[in-house]
Amino acid sequence: MGIKRYVAKRTLQAIGVVYVVATAVFVAVRSVPGDPARLVLGGNAEPDELAAVRAELGLDQPIHVQYYRWMADLARGDLGDSIYTGQSVVTSIVNAAEPTLSIGLVGITIAILIAIPAGVVSATRRDQWEDYVATGVAFLGISMPSFWIGIVLLLTVGTAIPAIPSFGYVSISEGIVPWLSHVILPAAAVGLPYAGIITRMTRSSMLEVLSEDYMQTARAKGLPPRLILFKHGLQNALMPVVTVAGILFALLLGGIVAVEMVFGVQGFGRLLIRSIERQDFPIVQGSVIVISIIFVFMNLFVDLLYMSINPKIKYGGGA
Repeated sequence: MGIKRYVAKRTLQAIGVVYVVATAVFVAVRSVPGDPARLVLGGNAEPDELAAVRAELGLDQPIHVQYYRWMADLARGDLGDSIYTGQSVVTSIVNAAEPTLSIGLVGITIAILIAIPAGVVSATRRDQWEDYVATGVAFLGISMPSFWIGIVLLLTVGTAIPAIPSFGYVSISEGIVPWLSHVILPAAAVGLPYAGIITRMTRSSMLEVLSEDYMQTARAKGLPPRLILFKHGLQNALMPVVTVAGILFALLLGGIVAVEMVFGVQGFGRLLIRSIERQDFPIVQGSVIVISIIFVFMNLFVDLLYMSINPKIKYGGGA
């Protein structure tokens, strides 16, 4: 199967997944007790005022009519407007997504830059002090929640180095240095626990590859140790690591809200939580759909990345 057909097939599957998610979130948000119109107007609103707001929001229509309109708008790329602010859902999500994506990308980069070298060293120095140190630090990172690491970084690095701001976010459009100085601490907070997971995965995968027959054959041929380790060893060991890193990045974006609150960042996670509290249906629905799109296309990206790591892999399941 060619790459174009494979991507087209996976894209159609992704559309199906997003449709199921959209239906599920539509039903879920309307099953939550409460009246968005009363939340907007307050507890002392008159019945005619409540009826007018429900009509304006389309909540006075039968549920199947609301569903049809929601799906029709979604097919056109229209996620609606926020009940509270009146701002477009797409605009709200885009404005909130930049800080979250920045923290997530820098965080997963920190995790990979730490984890892969640590995992390789741990595997090649098995049962030696380097292995014990890397394994111990990895378990320590896994056991600590991101928000706790964020608080520690805030009280230590944030207070010791004035050049690194402790709160807020600056857009990358205002310069790389200001942007990175605001992102580095929350990114480290979310990246370090995942570094522990990727370190353990890299170590396990490398140990399995190092025991394969083709590695013994390469050594018997007298190939340079570095070539054996990186060309034949690490390249094959990266396959499960790439899968885990891709999934972790998607999970990271969905679970970053606690770190955003610690560092005072107005990001995607805080937007979603605030919208759930307000029963802002359009924002909640749009946010969940965006998260589902990130997950399905991250899986597609990982599958395509496999081929660049191992050209023997063929699209469509062949090898």
